[in-house]
This record gives sequence, structure tokens and C-alpha cells, in this order.
Amino acid sequence: MKALLLTFVLASAASLGMAADSPSVSGTWQLHQSIADNESDSSCTFTQNDQALTGSCHSENGSGNITGKVDGKKVTWVYKSEYNGGPITLTYQGTLVADKMTGTVNVAEYSVDGDFTATKASK
Repeated sequence: MKALLLTFVLASAASLGMAADSPSVSGTWQLHQSIADNESDSSCTFTQNDQALTGSCHSENGSGNITGKVDGKKVTWVYKSEYNGGPITLTYQGTLVADKMTGTVNVAEYSVDGDFTATKASK
């Protein structure tokens, strides 16, 4: 019985330690991106439910919903927007460290890649 209790306590402590290593993405983020020498800023609000990520982003080009996932410190999401009067799909892949994300962004319609950084503004 003591061995079973000890196993439970150790497993619980390990899962709490892993949860502390994976901060939540939920909240408002200020996003800066550089794609093909074009710089822009957006404000994104994310809601994380387990590994599922939903929310919306707002920029000077308009607003749109996002869908994505969180896997440990890896965060991916897709955002559909407009550029030069036409629809575009931006796919973000980043790494979360505390209240900051960094990574890459791909614009499928133009076959271009770029970089982004995001800083958490609120929880």
C-alpha cells in the first residue's frame, strides 16, 4: 500500500512539474512579423483548451479567427486574412518560453516565409 501511495505522489509531482514547464497560451498577445521584407503588427487573443487553440487576430489588414494546437512548448496556428484585396492563409509555428513566442510564418498563396515574435500582454 505504501508503494502504491508513493507511486501516486511521485506521479502527481511529476505532472505538476510538467504543467509548470508548459505555460498557457490563453490571453492577449502582441505579434510582430517580418515576411518578405514587410513588417506588420497584430493583436491576437488566444484561448487554449488542453491542446486545442482558438481565438482571433486583428491587424491593419482586418480581423480573422485562428485555429491551432499547443504541444508542450510548440505552438501552431492558422490565420486567414486579406492582402492586396485577396485572401491569404498564414501558418505560424513557434516555440513558447514563459510569456514570449518566436517562430516562423508561411504565406501559402505567395510561397513566402518569415519570422514572428509575440509577447503576452494579458492572461
